[in-house]
Parts: sequence; structure tokens; C-alpha cells
Amino acid sequence: MSHPTADDELNALLRDLVACGRSILGPSLVGAYLQGSFALGDADRFSDCDFLIAVREPLDCDQEQQLRALHAEIPTRPGFWSKHLEGSYPVTAELRTVEGIGRPWLYVDHGWQEMSWNTHCNTEVARWILRGHGVVLAGPHPAELVDPLPVGAMQARMRRDIVHLLDELATWIDIEAIAWAQRYAVTTVCRQLFTLETGRVASKRAALDWAVGRLGPAWAPLVRQAGDDRGLGWDPGSAPRPDSVEATRALAAEAARIATQ
Repeated sequence: MSHPTADDELNALLRDLVACGRSILGPSLVGAYLQGSFALGDADRFSDCDFLIAVREPLDCDQEQQLRALHAEIPTRPGFWSKHLEGSYPVTAELRTVEGIGRPWLYVDHGWQEMSWNTHCNTEVARWILRGHGVVLAGPHPAELVDPLPVGAMQARMRRDIVHLLDELATWIDIEAIAWAQRYAVTTVCRQLFTLETGRVASKRAALDWAVGRLGPAWAPLVRQAGDDRGLGWDPGSAPRPDSVEATRALAAEAARIATQ
């Protein structure tokens, strides 16, 4: 695990995260992994660092308290990546198959100091990335922990998620008011459509590149705008570009039509 990423600062942080995890969890720690953009090989400074630390047994009260204290402290550290960790502590029995989907795992959101019990990482997508592309920080190869997904499971998940995307986004962010949210919606639609068609997962950047060619010239300006503006990062004070929200809603409606046809 000495160089799991190309960033020395992040590598040092991940080594400490695993060491602290071992100290807190003891023999219950089975393995620690990167998934998400770092596993797909397309991460940049605007990516979350998505981790999973698999445990043998459900967390006891003392372990949970210590993990909460650890993740409350990490974002107070100097440096960039200490504010950009996101991940969960899955129980291996719940991680192995899709039967475990829907079980909440102790989870820390991007940049947050307060953990919650959440299903955020407990998805078909996370399992697909972890099994085939997960970066080992500690423990066995992730294919030993995650079974192959059933045929069609990824597409079935996308059919459900595409239809409800904008309603789900509206529960935590406003695409009408925040430029980042509008870009995120476009990027997510492109990633969902890629998975619907291929059964695989693409990074944000790769999905946008795919969508420019696959969705046709009518959607290319909107998709390119989402990609070109990615470098603006999190900009909650910036409004979306003129007409981009209307175009984003139209793209989401088109994706829903494709998903349900």
C-alpha cells in the first residue's frame, strides 16, 4: 500500500487511516480499499477519495465511538485531502452479494466531520468498482470479498435511479441555484446512461466524453459545458449558466424515456 495513488499527501493520509482503523477495529478489520474515481484510474483534484474498510463483525459501541472521533478529527488536519475523504465501514457478510443492499453502514460524507448510518456506499455500482478495480490498501483482493453481480443487476439499478434522479437531487441540493449542482446532474445522467447501455461504470470524465459521441449533437453543448466547467469545483455562490437548467431537465427527461422504453 506504499503508493496507492500518485499523490504523496493522500498516500500518507491513507496509511494513517488504515493504521488507525487497525488500532480501533483490531482483528475485525478484514481489508481497506479505494473505490470510485481513484479505483477507475481517472481521479483529479475535484474527485472525492472514496474508501471502504470492511469489517468482520458489526461495529460495537466503542468501535463506533472511536471511528466517529477519528473522522471528526481528520478534516481538521492541514493539507488538501484530509477534507476530501468519503467512505463506509461495511460488514463483509453484507458486502458479498446484492442481498446486502439496503443495509446502512457507518459512513462519512465528503468533507464532513459527523458520521451517519447510511446506504450511500451500499450499491451495485460500488460493488462493481470494488470487485473489478478496487485499490487494495490492506487485506485480500476485493474479489475475495465481493461476488460477481447477477447479470443485468447494474442496468436494473440504473432504470430505477434515472427516473428518480432529479427528485433525489432536490432532497439535498438545488440545480436551479447552484452551478455545481447543475453540472453534477448532467454528469450523473451521462454516467447512468453509460451503465445502462454497457453494464459497466465510467468515471465522470469518461462518461462525459462517451456521451458527447453517443447522445448526438443536440446534447453535445450541454455535456461539454459540464465537462469544461468541472475545473470550477465547488462553487455554491455561482448560479448556473443561462438556459443550462432547462437543458439539464430536458436531458434528464430524455434519459428517463430511454430507461423506461
